[in-house]
Amino acid sequence: QVQLVESGGGLVQAGGSLRLSCTASGSIDSIATMGWYRQAPGNQREFVARIPSSGSTNYADSVRGRFTISRDNAKNSVYLQMNSLKPEDTAVYYCKAILRLTCGPNSYQYWGQGTQVTVSS
Repeated sequence: QVQLVESGGGLVQAGGSLRLSCTASGSIDSIATMGWYRQAPGNQREFVARIPSSGSTNYADSVRGRFTISRDNAKNSVYLQMNSLKPEDTAVYYCKAILRLTCGPNSYQYWGQGTQVTVSS
């Protein structure tokens, strides 16, 4: 019913930048919150940033000041601009959306398949 597709990952040197994109498609009525999480090998998935429909933003302490989350409601898309990347930012980055379907009033959580970000020192 709903698919989240991420793009923009890759290999970058420390200090470089990448921009991740995620687009939701399917039987979507509205999207309340979109966000980014990441998971490094051997670690649990952790919160990176979120942006609700109001446009306010929240960031993990480890990325605040370096990463910027934004969204385009018309495109059901969320973006993550990552600057001043560090080797410890290396992880698979996942997009998450909390949304309503066109078939009813309940909200559901969906995840993308993930995109690899590798930062070399």
